[in-house]
Amino acid sequence: MSRIGKMPISVPAGVDVKIDNNVVTVKGPKGTLTKEFSDSMIIEFKDGTITVNRPNELKINKSLHGLTRTLIANMVEGVTNGYSKTLEIEGVGYRAAKQGKNLVMNLGFSHQVTVAETDGITIDVPQPNKIVINGIDKQAVGQFAAEVREKRPPEPYKGKGIRYAGERIIRKEGKAGKGKK
Repeated sequence: MSRIGKMPISVPAGVDVKIDNNVVTVKGPKGTLTKEFSDSMIIEFKDGTITVNRPNELKINKSLHGLTRTLIANMVEGVTNGYSKTLEIEGVGYRAAKQGKNLVMNLGFSHQVTVAETDGITIDVPQPNKIVINGIDKQAVGQFAAEVREKRPPEPYKGKGIRYAGERIIRKEGKAGKGKK
């Protein structure tokens, strides 16, 4: 049995869960998330807990069991607390600012790079070298953060670029004969 899939999901107070033909709708203080899951999974909501079961021991059902449970748990967590990713900008002259609903970044190009907020995603710039991306959908927050990071990924020689907070960049030495004649 799947160790993750068999764990029940406790639903906190203030969160409303509806299950209709394996379409799960979770409504909480931060918003509403809806997702359709495989028909082979058995999803039940009783007494403030959600349980996910599988009908048989086929490999595909074993794979879907833990995945379905984790996705539902992420939905419940998202509508109660939300998710956030922090990005750091490293480099001389590299900075970010918020103009309306747009994130405007100077990343060493001849032009400014502009990224607009999407539905369900909010951008916050507490410092010129820090970007915080918030939302209720874990996948959407991670994807948006990856798209922002993609504008100028960190390079291995000086470490300049956009990186996740806490990300370690493996640095390279540079030219081997530097300084020798």
